[in-house]
This record gives sequence, structure tokens and C-alpha cells, in this order.
Amino acid sequence: MLTKQEVEHIANLARLGISEAEKEKFREQLSKILDYVNQLQEVNTKDIEPISQITGLENIERCDLMKQGDYKEKLLKLAPEHEDNHFKVKAVF
Repeated sequence: MLTKQEVEHIANLARLGISEAEKEKFREQLSKILDYVNQLQEVNTKDIEPISQITGLENIERCDLMKQGDYKEKLLKLAPEHEDNHFKVKAVF
């Protein structure tokens, strides 16, 4: 089981301010999680191939090619205001 100091250290690393009651609660919960992970470490996976996913789905990507045309002019015409081939917007600062 984790110690109170270990929980405080974990909370400090995560920049969490936790109360004394939360320290005890998290000590129990984190200890149970770590116990479960240790239990998983004991499973024999010697003859099991590593896999990254099981659905068989694959990413489909397309070439991102720029089409030639007058898109720049069309976009500028859609803007409420433009100047020197740029959109004109209100100042932020």
C-alpha cells in the first residue's frame, strides 16, 4: 500500500492541493490501481504477439495537393473588407 508521503509526492508532481481526508482516500484508491496493474504483470504473454488495435480499421489518407485556380481572389471577394491581398480585421490590441 502507498504511504501518505508517496501520495503527497504524487499530488505535488501533479500540482494538486489535497486535504488530509483526500490523502487517505487517494492512498487507498491508488494502491488498488497499482495492485491491479501488478496483477496484470503476472499474466503470461510469452506467445502473444503485440498488437496496437484489434478492429482492423486503417487510416485512409489522401494527398493534400493545392489546386490551381483563382481561389485567392474568390476568398478575398467573400471577406467584408480586404486590403493588399489580405483580410482586413479589427485590431486585437
